[in-house]
Amino acid sequence: MKSLFRKESFPDSYDSLEKIFNNTYNGIAILSLDGDWIKVNNSICDMLGYSKNELYNMSIENIIFRDDLGAHVTKYNRLMQGKIDRYRVMQRYFCKDGSIIWFLISVSLITALDGKPNQMIWQFSDITSRKLNQDKLKLMLRVVRDQNERLSSFADIIMHNLRSHSGNLETIKDFLTEEFGWLKDNENFNLLSIAIENLQETVEHLTEVAKIKPIESNQLKSLNLYDYVEKAIYNVLGVAKNTNTNIINRVNEDVNIKGIPAYLDSMILNFLTNGIKYRAEDRLSKIELTTEEEGDYLKLKIADNGLGIDLKKYGDKLFQLYKTFHTNSDSIGLGLFIKKNQIESIGGRVEVSSEVDVGSEFIIYFKKA
Repeated sequence: MKSLFRKESFPDSYDSLEKIFNNTYNGIAILSLDGDWIKVNNSICDMLGYSKNELYNMSIENIIFRDDLGAHVTKYNRLMQGKIDRYRVMQRYFCKDGSIIWFLISVSLITALDGKPNQMIWQFSDITSRKLNQDKLKLMLRVVRDQNERLSSFADIIMHNLRSHSGNLETIKDFLTEEFGWLKDNENFNLLSIAIENLQETVEHLTEVAKIKPIESNQLKSLNLYDYVEKAIYNVLGVAKNTNTNIINRVNEDVNIKGIPAYLDSMILNFLTNGIKYRAEDRLSKIELTTEEEGDYLKLKIADNGLGIDLKKYGDKLFQLYKTFHTNSDSIGLGLFIKKNQIESIGGRVEVSSEVDVGSEFIIYFKKA
């Protein structure tokens, strides 16, 4: 067998290179262009459990996992055509004891004196543990995804049944009211009627929450944020005039974001109506919308000069379900919870800064289209 290094020309260098070659941590092998073993180091023998002579006398294909036999083909052809200088592949090998080892193999060419390639050098890194951890992670993610799908289906069934039952109760109540008019004056029946109304309202809220699900990136559309802000302002114009609220649109007209039309409509409308609803009565109400780019995100800032929120007291509860922070009779603590989840479902996030009796600023991070 011909050695890669010529001892007679560089005796001292040869011994040093041999030591480096044999004692390096990773496996190293010299192969012919046809894939036959020419020289292997000690590490690859230790990894596979074969002696050098055993490897030299067997075809490399005999110990490659069958499904990985073609792993090199495309990149090897590009290497031989001079399109790349080196490449890496992941490939499984059978050890002598029958176990399987995952290798990350780095391949480059060795050229002869005439400049033409005549051999290959393969460097083997054992990545078995990494692959096993990746496989475990993939399995866990698959289990979580399956559980989420089952929970989603369960929630849909529950919501359907709750809507049916609450609707039936409302219908029965109406029938009883028509047939027995005197029930309208019965205190217990009135309590029952209120309970049915509350149940229906709760079902409606939970239905809205159940609708929020993660959105695949291919479902997101390119939306012009300025147009949606203009539309939302128009929809609240009557309320804004009645409350002397000045809404200023300073959104960049040329930047698009990734989103769902119905979600974006609802988000902006909710933040605007909140700004109007929680205005301060002792000063003219103002809401200002601006945008700012930050990396892959477009930040929509919605600032008002309203009542503000005590973030020290309520900061960790701000986006929780059924949490309210003012004394308004129509506050139910649902809007911010839904908006936060809608924003996160399209890959964004929301932040808030606020000071009591000064105002609030909500910052929504949208992915740029």
